[in-house]
Amino acid sequence: MKNLTVAELANYFDHTWLKPDARYEDFVRICGEAVEYGFKMVAINSVPVRVCKELLAGTAVHVGAAIGFPLGQTTVETKRFEVEDAIRNGTDEIDYVINIGQVKDGKWDYVRNEMETIIGTVREHGIIGKVIFENCYLTKEEIARLSEMAAEIRPDFIKTSTGMGTGGATLEDVRLMKSIVGDAVGVKAAGGIRDLDTCLAMIEAGATRIGSSSGIAIVEEYKKRVGGI
Repeated sequence: MKNLTVAELANYFDHTWLKPDARYEDFVRICGEAVEYGFKMVAINSVPVRVCKELLAGTAVHVGAAIGFPLGQTTVETKRFEVEDAIRNGTDEIDYVINIGQVKDGKWDYVRNEMETIIGTVREHGIIGKVIFENCYLTKEEIARLSEMAAEIRPDFIKTSTGMGTGGATLEDVRLMKSIVGDAVGVKAAGGIRDLDTCLAMIEAGATRIGSSSGIAIVEEYKKRVGGI
């Protein structure tokens, strides 16, 4: 892996605040932190999209809305409505959760239609779309098949986890996903990334975005390691 500057590492991060009791003051704080550290995006639920868009006006930080979050158990039409609503409110990126139950039941036509519908809607509006697999519930074969599907449909990113399941990102899964999509689709590692060594290992394995609520601690640790370069 190439030597990253502090700014380059920080720009990998989607700065995450997806708590059910999140308040206005939390969004003021995370948006301020994202600007200060140069994070790529703030990852939030749909309700505060407009607030965060206003707080981040004139900055390079994106607003990202989580859709069908965290279970993925809403209909395709409901997810599409969520996407369109978030876009109306100013979101720059969409992270949607697949219908995990449909994958487990082998309903691949449903899963493909959902991915084509959501990513098609995102693409129509010229914003970034990410597909959350929630790998902790999936077999390696299911992860591979979803990755193959994504390689055809071409979302901007496929993502390991919501951070709300029974497990988060693993190096094995990131390598598997990257080996299938190559450079055609980005891989976002999320869930359980709380220290610098784990973060760097995920990047080395092929992650091109990192979802974490520990971005500040990780970047500060990196500053100490590289002397603030």
